Amino acid sequence: MSQATDLYCVMGNPVAHSRSPAIHARFAELTGEHLVYERRLVALDGFAEGVHDFAAQGGRGCNVTVPFKTEAPLLATHCSERVQLAGAANTLAFRPDGSIHCDNTDGLGLVADITRNAGVALQGASVLLVGAGGAAAGVLGPLLQAGARHITIANRTLAKAQALVQSHQALAKELGAQLAASTLAAVSGDFDVVINATASSLAGDAVPVAASVLRPGSLAYDMMYGPAAQGFLDWAAAQGAVPRDGLGMLVEQAAEAFAFWRGVRPPSAQVLAELQAQLALQPH
Repeated sequence: MSQATDLYCVMGNPVAHSRSPAIHARFAELTGEHLVYERRLVALDGFAEGVHDFAAQGGRGCNVTVPFKTEAPLLATHCSERVQLAGAANTLAFRPDGSIHCDNTDGLGLVADITRNAGVALQGASVLLVGAGGAAAGVLGPLLQAGARHITIANRTLAKAQALVQSHQALAKELGAQLAASTLAAVSGDFDVVINATASSLAGDAVPVAASVLRPGSLAYDMMYGPAAQGFLDWAAAQGAVPRDGLGMLVEQAAEAFAFWRGVRPPSAQVLAELQAQLALQPH
C-alpha cells in the first residue's frame, strides 16, 4: 500500500479555493515523483485533531493555510529557524519515527516572486506589511534578509504589530534595517512595496489602509490570488501602482515545500507560467 506513504494535503478553513493540489500534482508530474495531494477542510477548533488523523492515515506531510499557521509549530517535534523566528509554520513533515518537522516557506516564496518573477528589488526598499498574523509573521524575516531597509507593520491591533517588531528586532539590527509598528489608520508616508498579509481580500472586505501609502510605480502585492485579490488589485491600479496577486508566491512556496518533503526542486517558473496562461483563458 505504497500510496499511503505518498499522501500530502493542504489544511485550512476555508480551503476549497486552494490551487495547491493542482500545483503539487504538476510538480510531481514534471519531477517523476509519485504522490497524492488533497484538500482537507478542518474545523476551526479541530486543527490538532486533523493533523494527527492525517498522519495516522499515512500522510507524509501537509501545508497549513489560514487560520492555523500559528498553531502548527505547537504540534511539531522540530521547528526550523524560520519557524522559531516567526512563531508560524505552513509546512509539516511527518517522519517515520513519529516526529513532526515544520518549516515556513511563505517568506521564501514571497521574496522569490517579488524579486525573481516580478523583477522588483527589495534591497534598500521601504515596505509596508499590512497585518500581523501568521501570514505576516512568516514573511517578515525573509523580507529583512532580502535587504529591505525599512519595514512598517500595520495592524488593526497595535499590540500585535509591536510584538512582531519586538520578535524580529535583533535580526533587523543585525542587518541594519529599521522596523516600525502602526495601527492601520495611523500609517503615514508612502512605500516602495505594500504587501497585504491580512485576510481582508478573502473576506471581501475593503482595503484596510489609505491610498496614500502608494505612489505611482509602487508594487502593491496581495498574498491572496484569483477573484479574492481583485478588489485590492483594482484599488492599487487606480492609484498608479503596480498590482500583483499572490499566485507566484503560492507556486514558489509550494516549490520550497515540495523540496522539503521530497528532496527534489520542481520547476516553479514553468508551473507559474502555465497557471497564468490557464487563468488568462478563463472568462472573467
